[in-house]
Amino acid sequence: MSAAAPIVAVCQFAPTASRESNRERVAELVSDAAARGARVIVLPEYASYFTDPMDESLAVNAETLDGAFVGALCALAQEHGAVIVAGLVEQADAGRVHNTVVAVTDAGVQAVYRKQHLYDAFRQTESDWIAPGAVGGAAVFDADGIRFGLMTCYDLRFPEVARTLVDAGADALIVPAEWVRGPLKEHHWSTLLTARAIESTAYVIAADHPAPIGVGLSQVIDPQGLTVAGVSAGEGIATAVVDHRLIARTRESNPVLRLRRYGVVPLPS
Repeated sequence: MSAAAPIVAVCQFAPTASRESNRERVAELVSDAAARGARVIVLPEYASYFTDPMDESLAVNAETLDGAFVGALCALAQEHGAVIVAGLVEQADAGRVHNTVVAVTDAGVQAVYRKQHLYDAFRQTESDWIAPGAVGGAAVFDADGIRFGLMTCYDLRFPEVARTLVDAGADALIVPAEWVRGPLKEHHWSTLLTARAIESTAYVIAADHPAPIGVGLSQVIDPQGLTVAGVSAGEGIATAVVDHRLIARTRESNPVLRLRRYGVVPLPS
């Protein structure tokens, strides 16, 4: 890839309980985003398969990292010359699955992140169906001179995840999500995305499910906390440039990463 500042895209859509239909919709969105110049294309959490409420079908429809969904992403990455980031339901053990995010290019899988903080809140119990990922690592990849880091949905409420990524050199945080609607949830979503950008002096690139299950509001936020592109409640695509010069200027004028006096250490399991 070139050293030019990349265009990123967030693709907001509603995955269904049909894996084939989801792959077809992903292909349409990726094609559209690439036609707009996007070099890094972000799709939501659970893009391979989703059902509400969650049930045993998650395990039935879980895939491996060399399965049909990731294979389709790699083929699309090769066709369009882009990095594609998307959530999938990955096979695990003991009757549960992993809520996984992959970043792929034409060379294959570049980064894998398994959701660490499960959504056992607001009367939801994601852990009934999902096995948490291991803590302590940072899933990052490089594209066009920018280092991107991966996190997922409810992880957004834990600033340590973002800090772990910037400690690994991330300039931009990618957040695939299925941010469930509810009282004040749109406010929480936008506020937390902005907070992660400001405190990390990094871009935040977030792709959600649309209404009525998700809040929508997929967006790209710059290192100063300004939303530079976004989608409203329905399906759609938004694109923005990730400007490495803005990251450098912001970190020079607001050196919070250099001035901080605390590190991040995983809690005992």
